[in-house]
Amino acid sequence: MTPTYWTNVASPLGPLLLTAGPDGELTSLSVPGQKGGRVVRDDWRRDEGPFREAGEQLAAYFAGELKEFRLAWRTEGTAFRERVWAALDGIPYGSTVTYGEIAALIGAPRAAVRAVGGAIGANPLLVVRPCHRVIGADGTLTGYAGGLDRKVRLLTHEGVLGERVP
Repeated sequence: MTPTYWTNVASPLGPLLLTAGPDGELTSLSVPGQKGGRVVRDDWRRDEGPFREAGEQLAAYFAGELKEFRLAWRTEGTAFRERVWAALDGIPYGSTVTYGEIAALIGAPRAAVRAVGGAIGANPLLVVRPCHRVIGADGTLTGYAGGLDRKVRLLTHEGVLGERVP
């Protein structure tokens, strides 16, 4: 079995749990209490080495100095989930899209909005793959695996909601 490496990175959202494989590609980023988030296992290896770049970019993002992450990552999901996640990667900093817009973007029918929401909820890379930028059709802040309070904080940080939170 290939080893999983992990570390924690401090953030305004609480400690972020990052995981990577032996190749150093980021495989997950979770927040405490995240629905479906990862939890450190006994067979994982703690090592900050593979996460230096991710830690630097996350610090720059939260300092307001970085708007687009440039990290190597590898996720595994169904073909549908991978299409949804790829669509998330294209949502610009400081903007939002609806679940229906994501469905249309990947060529899924309007009826697939719930499935799109499920795929977004299963995003293993919170913050760096910006699922927090997806909102309801009526503009409401719906669902976020890391908790709606964190979604509000991220969208406020990006200038989408009210004043920027330091």
